[in-house]
Amino acid sequence: MPVLSLPPAPDALVARGIFPRPAVAADADFMRDVYVAARWEEMSVTGWPQELIVAFLHDQFRLQTQHYDTHYAEAARLVIECNGAPVGKLLLHDNGQEIRIVDIGFTPASRRRGIGGALVEWTQDIARSLGRTCVSLHVEPNNPAKRLYHRLGFSVIELRGVYELMEWRVGPVAVS
Repeated sequence: MPVLSLPPAPDALVARGIFPRPAVAADADFMRDVYVAARWEEMSVTGWPQELIVAFLHDQFRLQTQHYDTHYAEAARLVIECNGAPVGKLLLHDNGQEIRIVDIGFTPASRRRGIGGALVEWTQDIARSLGRTCVSLHVEPNNPAKRLYHRLGFSVIELRGVYELMEWRVGPVAVS
């Protein structure tokens, strides 16, 4: 598997003080907290005590991290910073044919600010520049981010378990 070489952050993000950077070991708690925040609403309806929900989600994050380490060892693991503070995470994997957005997530205060859309567009640019056929991702059918993916040209390809596989196909480059 190729190791993904990332171009500089897109101008649309840099102008807003937003920079993707490689994740380091010290980012583990932040990345876990983003995971917990993303799953909190669905878990809050269980009626479990808050401490149990936190413990469960921490363990789920640990298992997800093990899965990613096993199946996406060469992936680019990024922390997204805004004005020097972490606001999100992005995990991109290049299998030589496509770029997979394995994971993308943001702190609640950083959602719906255009950061995710700009990062997905950046990923599309990366795929185009590397000659890959598509960008793919999995999303739950009720995830509000699905509207964004549709706007950016992604289509549902198939249902895989509880997730939909979505793809954006690289089209021909316009020549002027």
